[in-house]
Amino acid sequence: MNTKSNIQELDEQVKARFHKVSTATLHTALFKRGFRNTFIQNVSRVNTKKVKMVGQAFTLRYIPAREDLDTVIAFKDPEHPQRKAVENVPEGMILVSDCRQDASAASAGSILLTRLAFRKCAGFVSDAGIRDFDESAKMDLPIFCAKPSAPTNLTKHHGIDLQVPIGCGGVAIYPGDVLVGDGDGVMVIPLEIAEEISLEAIAMEDFEKYVITKVRNGSKVIGLYPPTDKALDEYNQLKLTENL
Repeated sequence: MNTKSNIQELDEQVKARFHKVSTATLHTALFKRGFRNTFIQNVSRVNTKKVKMVGQAFTLRYIPAREDLDTVIAFKDPEHPQRKAVENVPEGMILVSDCRQDASAASAGSILLTRLAFRKCAGFVSDAGIRDFDESAKMDLPIFCAKPSAPTNLTKHHGIDLQVPIGCGGVAIYPGDVLVGDGDGVMVIPLEIAEEISLEAIAMEDFEKYVITKVRNGSKVIGLYPPTDKALDEYNQLKLTENL
């Protein structure tokens, strides 16, 4: 099993940039690079607080459960992949569960999520449900899942492996990939291009602030966004003036 020490760690400056930008902006930046499938489908933020999630993926893969293996006694095994994941995800990383987009059973509940919060995990993402939804929604730990779901994971999900490539919400996720989550959902950014994407996203959002100001003052969107050369010249001149 890989640990954080085997994976390139995200630079703190890059992480700080991701905290400042939206998933919508990140999607556009990735789309410009030809990445089309980077948004985890049918997963949304559980928290009542507007928490932002930024971190690298620590992956957990499930296969369909089988009645002779997935009984309540399975949880007594310290090597059970779900329990092992909770105790081994490094501080600052996000536990990401691949449940084959089957939300008819939970992939975690308030006890395990509380443990992740205590261990300073950066978040929890699952394409299944979670139990104890009302209590979990009050937590500061960023939590993203498909829906509330009371049934235990043992009814549908058999934990099989940690820190392997997975599919979550239809998106390929490799250990160490960068995940950013907000009110729109969760984006997945390949670690190799994370720094470039963070810089591009910051620049995009700076320009969009200028666009929103113009639109609020009555400007038409056509010719402004996407920008014409004239709009870009005006924006760049404004930036120079502000720097002076």
